Amino acid sequence: MAKKKIIGIGVALLLVASLAVTGYLKREYVEELPLACAFKAKTLCAGIFLQGMPQSKLEAEDIGFDPAFSLVKARIDSAGKRVTCSILGTGLFAKTAVLIDGLGPVLLTRTSEATLRSIAALAPTRASRPSKAGLPWPEGDAEPPAPAAARLADPGALEAAMDEAFAEDDPAYLKRTRAVIVVHGGRIVAERYAPGFSRDSLFISWSMAKSFTNAMVGILVREGALDIYKPAPVPEWSKSGDPRGAITTDMLLRMSSGLSWSEDYTNHPISDVNRMLFLEPDAAAYAARQPLSARPGSGWLYSSGTTNIVSRIVRDSIGDEAAYLAFPYRELFDRIGMRSAVFGTDDTGVYLGSSYLYATARDFARFGLLCLRDGVWEGERILPELWMAYSTKPTRGATKGAYGAFFWLNAGETSDRRQYPSMPRDLYCADGYQGQDIFICPSLDLVAVRLGMCWEDGYGAEAFLKGIQKAIGKRES
Repeated sequence: MAKKKIIGIGVALLLVASLAVTGYLKREYVEELPLACAFKAKTLCAGIFLQGMPQSKLEAEDIGFDPAFSLVKARIDSAGKRVTCSILGTGLFAKTAVLIDGLGPVLLTRTSEATLRSIAALAPTRASRPSKAGLPWPEGDAEPPAPAAARLADPGALEAAMDEAFAEDDPAYLKRTRAVIVVHGGRIVAERYAPGFSRDSLFISWSMAKSFTNAMVGILVREGALDIYKPAPVPEWSKSGDPRGAITTDMLLRMSSGLSWSEDYTNHPISDVNRMLFLEPDAAAYAARQPLSARPGSGWLYSSGTTNIVSRIVRDSIGDEAAYLAFPYRELFDRIGMRSAVFGTDDTGVYLGSSYLYATARDFARFGLLCLRDGVWEGERILPELWMAYSTKPTRGATKGAYGAFFWLNAGETSDRRQYPSMPRDLYCADGYQGQDIFICPSLDLVAVRLGMCWEDGYGAEAFLKGIQKAIGKRES
């Protein structure tokens, strides 16, 4: 066994040396190796132990976008719910992720697993949370007494839109749609899953998580615990004369902080967002260390880093670690029936509010319905009055008025200045990488959720939404 390991290390080193000699290997490529190991370890850990997906599917789809990942070999510890990845399985650039109940799938960067488990002891577990499974949707998951789709103006148009969302017309650009739910009039009118997935499957949010972080801030605003228009309480900016001290929480929510940031997942992998998510132990601290590239409030730049700074502000505003870990569950998820939700943390125990929320498609739809109802659930106000009006107000400087406060908008004055030209201006969405979407449209009384794994040019969201609008029978406004 030791001899095989030595041979494997030798092969890995020979590979690295060969690439260097040919001129292919620059410093950036060297840095990509631990990043690749970390990404694959976390993706497999979440996919196998939380989402219940087979490793073969994860390797082919969720990690298969770059052939270089074939050099990264995984060691699966099923008993410990732990995955370790390294180059060719040699231990070179090894990274480990472990599923910890209460914290989700966590990369072990600098904090020990024992320390993380002591933090997790303060968090609510999935087993400890309330269940209302016998109640009809959206309070529970019981089937409605009669099909709601029958009340649509054109049910056939909705069926065609669903077919198109799952259709694989071009093998070079696969959509890989995994789940779609359409809610109209507060009821599910269409629901479909790809083979291997079901209403019980958990899906990754990617940047849809930002909109949930928005909701956490809204709850604190409702409680009077946070003023978003005051300078953000960020320790890194507290020194007298630091120009970042002028950044408000509102600016962070609107991504107009002026902080320098590189949000690039694939073209330049050694970017700020990838370093933060896969190589840094403290996501908020990494983002907060960034210098200004513009005057606070003067422009717009998409940044997952600002979201994790906000997530830490939520923790510091609450002030108690156990209360913070329970906060999204007690104040949001459990109150709207999102019993499947798992919010992942970094290895300091702060929620990765930019990217790592896992839930069923129905639970993502529940959140969309909460937003559609202006933050009210079953007569109880969860988000403050006018919070959704604030969240969907276009941010100055955002292209075509396309961004609010951790929500994407369709707010261009004319259809040619909208992301979805055929849809109403009041459409907005929680949007995530690889085609994760929760669309909310008040004028259509509509919530539509699409989840999947498309790596190229998307899944045809415009046509999908247009088909739903035709089924509802309302025109663009």
